[in-house]
Amino acid sequence: QLELITPFQLYFNPELIFKHFQVWRLITNYLFFGPVGFNFLFNMIFLYRYCRMLEEGSFRGRTADFVFMFLFGGFLMTLFGLLVNLVFLGQAFTIMLVYIWSRRNPYVRMNFFGLLIFQAPFLPWVLMGFSLLLGNSVIVDLLGIAVGHIYFFLEDVFPNQPGGGRLLRTPALLKAIFDTPEDDPNYNPLPEERPGGFAWGEGQRLGG
Repeated sequence: QLELITPFQLYFNPELIFKHFQVWRLITNYLFFGPVGFNFLFNMIFLYRYCRMLEEGSFRGRTADFVFMFLFGGFLMTLFGLLVNLVFLGQAFTIMLVYIWSRRNPYVRMNFFGLLIFQAPFLPWVLMGFSLLLGNSVIVDLLGIAVGHIYFFLEDVFPNQPGGGRLLRTPALLKAIFDTPEDDPNYNPLPEERPGGFAWGEGQRLGG
């Protein structure tokens, strides 16, 4: 918006990355969500909301695992981005976070704009349908869902299957950097009375 830089300096371009060594594009393509408008605010709200709930929920006291999820998701999206020729992956990353949260909170009931009531695992698909109504490409949303499902399956499903095991292991270096030796026993997490967030995503636990 300030015209200090342009999207052309940020977008994902393999040729510029590997041949001209503009390696910053591996990161900056995740940071651009388009001009300030409804779609931009929509992504910012969901990115903040579900990133925070994951960090304070299932990743509480597991900062290294939280960072590893970011790195793993970003790595897969970058590989898939080469195949589907996407130039900005920030929205896909947001959908990945929403997908992982929704699968780990399957009994939370969501309210979308007061029109739809459904359980949390359907939220990424509802958002994809809403994105389609706005005229956006659903490839970005499908990419986020696919990467989120791969992470959820490898981290939460496969280790609990007969003959399964943990294929994703957070590197010891990340644990040494981010994990503290002891958790604060007096910490009380903030109550998430509206897990879906705002008028289009508020929810409550069934039976609560």
